[in-house]
Amino acid sequence: MALATAGVCATAGAGSVGTGAGAGAADGAGVAAGAGAAAAVAGGFTALVVLHAAAHNALARTIAIEAIAEAGERGACDDRIGGPGRVREDPAADRADVPRPSVEPGALYVVATPLGNLRDLTMRARDVLSEVDRIYAEDTRVTATLLAHIGVATRPVALHAHNEAARTAQVLAALDDGRSVALVSDAGTPAISDPGARVVRAARDAGRPVIPVPGPSALAAAVSAAGLDAERFVFVGFMPAQGKARRELLDALGALPVALVFFEAPHRVRETVAVLAQALDPSRKLVVAREITKRFEEIARIDLGRADEWFAADPNRERGEFVLIVDLPPPRGDAANALPQDLDTWLRALLREVPPSAAARIAAAATGQPRDALYARAVALKSA
Repeated sequence: MALATAGVCATAGAGSVGTGAGAGAADGAGVAAGAGAAAAVAGGFTALVVLHAAAHNALARTIAIEAIAEAGERGACDDRIGGPGRVREDPAADRADVPRPSVEPGALYVVATPLGNLRDLTMRARDVLSEVDRIYAEDTRVTATLLAHIGVATRPVALHAHNEAARTAQVLAALDDGRSVALVSDAGTPAISDPGARVVRAARDAGRPVIPVPGPSALAAAVSAAGLDAERFVFVGFMPAQGKARRELLDALGALPVALVFFEAPHRVRETVAVLAQALDPSRKLVVAREITKRFEEIARIDLGRADEWFAADPNRERGEFVLIVDLPPPRGDAANALPQDLDTWLRALLREVPPSAAARIAAAATGQPRDALYARAVALKSA
């Protein structure tokens, strides 16, 4: 007699039942096994029941088919995941209470992408990038690598600092046409010291939905791992290229009771650190976070006044993308009351000619007193 085999898998409640029919088994055994399968399915037991029945035994086959059909109504077992006779895993993504998002027509999605480690891409970002009609990217080569990694075939369109004005019109036209659009930068969250703010503002002004898809951020990552004394921080971004603009910016920010957070490129990091050490109290702590989430990630906390020495000790420390954080100055007691009384005379005279920031800088150079304390005193005198 020729042999015939068949395999089916069905899930009932918490259990799975597998059946097979083969020639050579007694009719009675086939009936009993079929009944056992039906009982297991009906009871919801976690059980694996293998049926051996003669291929010609119609009764055994009928019982087994009915049991499988009943279980199938409760949820079929996918043999691509569990295989016949195996209990299928229940991934969270397949649960009814965790629906996969569907993008909204005419909406702009601001999507955060990994800083370096591709596994940092969120599940939601993956879904959005898979579903939107168009993707605008700071560097299409970088984004194409990410999209290939997650199996997205959409070809990104370049949107960077040099063409953002022109691309903004294209994005708005796509949104008006009901297209869904994703905006990404090379790494991290768009529009934070990266292109994108102009597009976002234009979309909002046009009344189009702008939906953030949060995720990796060099700013948040660096602050979280810095161990700051400051309870608040000011994000400065990249320092101005002009020396005068840098000095004015640091004069305005240096006396604030906050940490200061900067982005910087490798070819300018030593120069920027030197400017910070000259303009701010050199006893303040500097946190250098470079290559965050990448192979050569490094986060160091050093004295601002010794930062150049730290960089000089290893040429590799000048490589990568940087977040620089200047923490609060160390406590000095009541610095304003500790200043020599005759400094008020100097400061009042200077304030008649220059703003408080310049007066504090000149007085600090002449007396050696902390510039931050002099600035706070100058502001108090100016307001009196």
